[in-house]
Amino acid sequence: MALIDIKLYSEALGMQTEVYVVIPQKSTQGEIGITNNVGDTKYKCLYLLHGLSDDHSIWLRRTSVERYASDYGICVVMPCGHKSFYTDMKYGNKYYTYIAKELPCIIQELFKVSNRQEDNFIAGLSMGGYGALKIALKERGKFCAAAGLSSVADIRRKDFEKVQIPIWGENREIPAEDDLFSLVEQCNEYYDKPRLFMAIGTEDFMYQDNVRLKEKIKSLDYDYTYYEAPGTHCWEFWDEYIQYVLEWMFKL
Repeated sequence: MALIDIKLYSEALGMQTEVYVVIPQKSTQGEIGITNNVGDTKYKCLYLLHGLSDDHSIWLRRTSVERYASDYGICVVMPCGHKSFYTDMKYGNKYYTYIAKELPCIIQELFKVSNRQEDNFIAGLSMGGYGALKIALKERGKFCAAAGLSSVADIRRKDFEKVQIPIWGENREIPAEDDLFSLVEQCNEYYDKPRLFMAIGTEDFMYQDNVRLKEKIKSLDYDYTYYEAPGTHCWEFWDEYIQYVLEWMFKL
């Protein structure tokens, strides 16, 4: 695998930003302890989103996601969404437009990755779990599967009220298109809606919200997978479960 640190200009953001990409490298002869699973076709691609307190570097710093990805021969794209909840902010930048619409086009321009829905995936943790599920549901025909680990399932939680004022305004008037409970219902009729994966620790402070969202999805016509296990809102849980996410996504 190659690790590429990209500095690029985003028209949606109107500024330079940074993205980490890990992508298969065909020639790895002599590299110790690494398996090489590289094909000749365009790569499948996973967009991997960070949580509220972190940035694009955090998945590489806290997990072995590069090593896990090498087993599947996939490209992993890790953008920076700052504290945007992956939304076009009222008092800030258009992070939804950047990550959901602009960035995939840039990645497909720069790298040998597929643009087919069946080859594109998105996942994240906490705020990034919310973002991954939201983007996959809203961007019809773009992502075939989405995974949220310890997701902010209920965006109306008061815990995040101050952080969300720049996003939705002082009254936090959150539209239905930014609410996961509304989105899963709106998208239920689509024939090409994504497969969904959720995982949450039973001691996580957002456990009950995730259970409610799971029950909502269960009542609808989705291909979904749900895990819960002892655990808190922590990297030990996410490092373990990102491996289950990759297996679920790429070992069908």
